[in-house]
Amino acid sequence: MSDNGDLTVRKLAMWGIPLSLGVMGLKMVAWWVTGSVALLSDGLESMVNVVAAFIAFFVIRYAQKPADHDHPFGHHKAEYLSAVTEGVLIVVAALLIVKEAIGYLAEPRMLDAPALGLAVNFAAGLINAVWARLLIRTGRKHRSAALTADGQHIMSDVVTSVGVLVGLLLALATGYAIFDPVLAILVACNILYQGWKVISQSIGGLMDQAVKPEEEEAIKQAIATHAEGSIGVHDLKTRRAGTVTFIDFHMVVPGSMSVRQAHDICDRLEDAIRAVHEGAKIAIHVEPEGEKAHGIRVKVVKEA
Repeated sequence: MSDNGDLTVRKLAMWGIPLSLGVMGLKMVAWWVTGSVALLSDGLESMVNVVAAFIAFFVIRYAQKPADHDHPFGHHKAEYLSAVTEGVLIVVAALLIVKEAIGYLAEPRMLDAPALGLAVNFAAGLINAVWARLLIRTGRKHRSAALTADGQHIMSDVVTSVGVLVGLLLALATGYAIFDPVLAILVACNILYQGWKVISQSIGGLMDQAVKPEEEEAIKQAIATHAEGSIGVHDLKTRRAGTVTFIDFHMVVPGSMSVRQAHDICDRLEDAIRAVHEGAKIAIHVEPEGEKAHGIRVKVVKEA
């Protein structure tokens, strides 16, 4: 990630704290004026957003620290820890919602001041929708796992808000107050699913999961078209750690090739790979011809 990208991610993480506090305040006001357990469930999820915003802000700052003696590959994986923590918090919020909703199933009641409460909740949901799209777009652009996870969680909050509004309007139209707690439980099920998605994606990063197939194909294409002078490339490996992608492979060259010539090919390959995968950390192991190829191979395009 570039310095400008780092700064953008930090700024968004910082602004996420006051914004999440404001949205939570609006949703709790909506619950207070209506007494709706479904709106309370929406507000509880926003409390998780506040905690997650604080975690994301501090973790992103730590993850952007340069490599040091104790962490020679950098601190990038800290972002995955933030995302896993956020996923766990999402699950906790869902369980709290279920606990509250079950208590209302036996004695459901209609909403107080429904128009005001729903209007306030709608405004909060609209703010969240705009903010979530910005976080997800920026997080993916700069490969920030923590920022992307935060945006995805907030987007699940938007889906929750829409579902709550539709359900409560249905309860008001039909006169069946039972829709309120039932809807809260359905909301909790959706939140559980979103929490699982955040956790599973982050665990993939902690386990050194390879880049996506389309990204690997772009890397292969860059190698294939810029490895002129080499005999072949094999044992291509990729892994992602937060905002940085690590790429390494073996390059076979003629035994008579000088170190300088082999180094020039490596420089050309590194430039080509970074052109399609900005900020990649690349390690190339040069081998003389005769070595047995293994792992993922890349067919080098020969000069005409």
